[in-house]
Amino acid sequence: MDGNGRWAKGRGLPRIRGHEEGVHSVRSITRACRKMGVEALTLYSFSSENWGRPEDEVEALMQLLVHYLKEEQEEILENRIRLIHSGETERLPADVQAGLAFIEELSAGNKGMVLNLALSYGSRQELTRATQLLARQVQEGTLSPDDIDEERITAQLYTAGLPDPDLVIRTSGEMRLSNFLLWQLAYAEIYVTPVSWPEFREEQLQEALDEYSRRQRRFGLTGQQVSGLERVDEENEEVP
Repeated sequence: MDGNGRWAKGRGLPRIRGHEEGVHSVRSITRACRKMGVEALTLYSFSSENWGRPEDEVEALMQLLVHYLKEEQEEILENRIRLIHSGETERLPADVQAGLAFIEELSAGNKGMVLNLALSYGSRQELTRATQLLARQVQEGTLSPDDIDEERITAQLYTAGLPDPDLVIRTSGEMRLSNFLLWQLAYAEIYVTPVSWPEFREEQLQEALDEYSRRQRRFGLTGQQVSGLERVDEENEEVP
């Protein structure tokens, strides 16, 4: 969710105002995804590297997160959204951890959509953690090195149980992955928009989805192979 600070700076406002405006985009995009039937939405809210930002900005972001968790609780529950998190949340302030735990417990049974907040998250850190967990199992004798495969690695990630993302959206024209879901995004489509996050709303989301729908996902196959598989699926589809 890039461009909050630059959006504010371009208007002569403090950076935190950009983050505050970005919360409105979070609300709008979450509502839109729920309405559109999106299965899971992950918001890269605060990266492991963001801890290196000025202390006052980090503190303001944490307070903004606490406010968001309180303000959105009712809507999350009403829309049957299940809230989860990914990242080293033990590094977060106690009030943020408490707010997360409270809503996660309340929404645990919701089946409408999963809203995954990536907080204090870094993909390299996630993969390091997963490797350590598997290494401990090998050390304890409960796992053979030869049994480590993609499925076992995936099961040790913060996102275990979630489908791999189909689409990653970068706002504010950013052209990099920024240590985000490096394992999970192996075959995701990437969409880049110059629109900054505080201005990204349902209209811009629809534009991203329209572009996604025009792409052919090949997963290492040729376009002709994929077209053939699609025809087979259509021919085998049951007619009600």
